[in-house]
Amino acid sequence: MEDVRWPAEQLEEHRLEISNRIRNLFWTVSGDYDTEFEPDTEKYVYSKQTVLYEAVKQGAFARYFDQKKLGMYLMKKLHFSAGEDMLLPLAGLCMDAAVNRFIIRERLGTKEIREQAFRELEKAEEEQVSDKAGTDLIHRIRLLYIRHVLENTDDKGVNPQTEIALYKILSLKDAENTEDVINVIDEIYNHVLDPFFEKRNGNLEKILNLPDMALANDAWQECMTDEQMEDIIQKYLSNLKKKMMSLDIRNKKKKRSYFSPENEEVPESPENINPQAVRRIREYVELNYGKSYLSESEQARVNRKICTGIHKNCNLYLTDGILQSPVIKNNQYRFAQLQFEKNKAYYGNNHWIIKRNISVLAESLKRAFIIRKDDFVSRSDAGQLVPERLWKIGRTDDDKLFNRKKRSEDSEFVIDVLIDSSGSQAGRQPQVAAQGYIISEALSQAGIPHRVTGYCAFWGYTVLQRFRDYEDPRETNERIFQFRAYANNRDGLALKTVCSSLVERPEKNKILIVLSDGKPCDMSIQRPGTRQPRIYDGEGAVKDTAYEVRRARNQGIFVIGIFVGNEEELSVEKRIYGKDFAYIRNISNFSRMVGTFLRRQIDME
Repeated sequence: MEDVRWPAEQLEEHRLEISNRIRNLFWTVSGDYDTEFEPDTEKYVYSKQTVLYEAVKQGAFARYFDQKKLGMYLMKKLHFSAGEDMLLPLAGLCMDAAVNRFIIRERLGTKEIREQAFRELEKAEEEQVSDKAGTDLIHRIRLLYIRHVLENTDDKGVNPQTEIALYKILSLKDAENTEDVINVIDEIYNHVLDPFFEKRNGNLEKILNLPDMALANDAWQECMTDEQMEDIIQKYLSNLKKKMMSLDIRNKKKKRSYFSPENEEVPESPENINPQAVRRIREYVELNYGKSYLSESEQARVNRKICTGIHKNCNLYLTDGILQSPVIKNNQYRFAQLQFEKNKAYYGNNHWIIKRNISVLAESLKRAFIIRKDDFVSRSDAGQLVPERLWKIGRTDDDKLFNRKKRSEDSEFVIDVLIDSSGSQAGRQPQVAAQGYIISEALSQAGIPHRVTGYCAFWGYTVLQRFRDYEDPRETNERIFQFRAYANNRDGLALKTVCSSLVERPEKNKILIVLSDGKPCDMSIQRPGTRQPRIYDGEGAVKDTAYEVRRARNQGIFVIGIFVGNEEELSVEKRIYGKDFAYIRNISNFSRMVGTFLRRQIDME
């Protein structure tokens, strides 16, 4: 390609020509003219060699590795709150190290382009690390890698962590597949850039097991129509690839932050609220979860009552689910149907274990309630005369010569079952659905009115999916197999909402059973044109959930936590539910554990 430098004022006029030249370079290297590639024509003006080399590098990676597999890993890592400003530059370095041998072997002319590009980058990166004490580690790693490529080894006093990262990146010169690249990126990120990431969020296996469609929540650019929603993941992946492939290190303006360091909300000014955007977000939630069974006015009233304090600017969305009340049968409907079939298949494969659990729990509850409902006899001054006591007349002050039958007045119970439906449950969806079904079937057989609800947080909405209501017939329990794990979870708001209606029930004894993984987290996305909810994560989220548990107990609701998460999160569950929680390791013990807690509560009342 000839060396043509377009002045900035001529860029628009020649943008198409520049773009086509760069695309042709990418397609020639990749050998695939069907692969989409979006060149950065803006950067071409001031950093031509960087843009040209970027096209070569991307083409080589597309040819010898799997772009989509790497992109999906990065998206999932970002979903679990990895820092984009660290992860994506690291990915760019690792990809460069992996493809270099192919580039040099097959296209000798690109060696010079690479060196010129890296010299452009070195100058800019040196400006970033001029403040040695305050420089982020990723900038040091990047500068050390650039200097290694340029064979500039005169770099005294290199940070040991930076050297470790460099050696791991350079090891990718022998990478055989995309998994090798992913493993190195993950190892450097978890052990060098963010040593506490794995403890907070889980290992690589957990990251990769996140369902792809759980990422749609992160792919916010604007409210999508249903047609756009079908390729939302692909669009987000395309934008991410553009970022992750680039070694560009220009200073960028900091994104506007809606939150202070103390995580206090900084509200947007009222003039930024766009009613059309608000409506489109609701419509998008409706497309994902089905129509709400509340009118908009009823929902607004509930929001005003419940969404206060830390949940200000959140919205509630109450629905029977997309399979029960779809707007149209879109991709989300098909995904939900597929998960329903998987959950039912799990039930079929474990039919006898689940049936036995139901039978054991139901019989345990029936026995407990039979004892409570039995009439008992007490001595009284009226009722059925007992002749053996007549001798007391005139001889003692005891006038209780009669027996009176008394019926237990507090034998009525009502139970709510609340199931965490967030993406962190994705790896155990059939098991969680089966656990909810076991409880519901046993309660139905025991004749106890109960409601079963799933909850998750999606684009500022806490979605509560009603699988069955208190007085629904037993066959409604089948809907619990429509359970699917998706998006985030704002546990405190879900608890607060369910308890607000449970406390109004006429039964004297109220119980709430919560099946969760013990980790409340709603990393609210920035939704243009709307007020932003406060980020709900870490210590603040745990304290809020624990507060709602205490508040429910103070209202007379007995709350039981059923822990269905990973063992490392047990400490969080204990803090939230205190002594009233059960850790279910094996479904065969499920009914015994749950039955123990319920029987204890029934016997106490």
